Amino acid sequence: MDQLLQLDLRLFELINQQGHFPLFDWLMPYWREKSFWIPLYLGLAGFVVYRFKRAALLFLLMAGLTIGVADTLSSRVVKQTVKRLRPCNDPAVKDDVALLIPCGPGYSFTSSHATNHFALATFLVLTLGMRYRWMIVPLYVWAFSIAYGQVYVGVHYPLDILAGSLLGLGSGWLVYRIYVFTAGKTARGTAMLIH
Repeated sequence: MDQLLQLDLRLFELINQQGHFPLFDWLMPYWREKSFWIPLYLGLAGFVVYRFKRAALLFLLMAGLTIGVADTLSSRVVKQTVKRLRPCNDPAVKDDVALLIPCGPGYSFTSSHATNHFALATFLVLTLGMRYRWMIVPLYVWAFSIAYGQVYVGVHYPLDILAGSLLGLGSGWLVYRIYVFTAGKTARGTAMLIH
């Protein structure tokens, strides 16, 4: 475990302290913010409603459930159990952290940003991505870039991101399975399923 934590710290130093670029210094504080992505979310919701009509309601409810499940597991279960300090709050390293945003009082493991975005990306890949295969890689690159941004700005360790990403993958798959089951139980059956 000590070796893993040392590797985690070294990777954090490489990304947060040695891997800075002026463009990313400006962009990452915005890029990792959920409010930055509101136009994308609204555009996606509008596309789904336009393209899939009545089937869109169940899809959008399940996309919302995906975030709810992922965030609850990360923020209220794992973080409150592990209670790992953020690097910017950790007395052992905080003086060396290149902090680009306010640190915040919450715990670090797992990264809820990573969990939520990988969960949503996975749900979208398993649904829309089966019809529009071109979006699979961009969705995961998008989720990774937001997760990476958490380390870059100094509020998470890489291990927080990795664990959050895995938790997100599992959460997205779980809600997708609920979606398939629920759509199969509706009067219109698989006609309500977007994939």
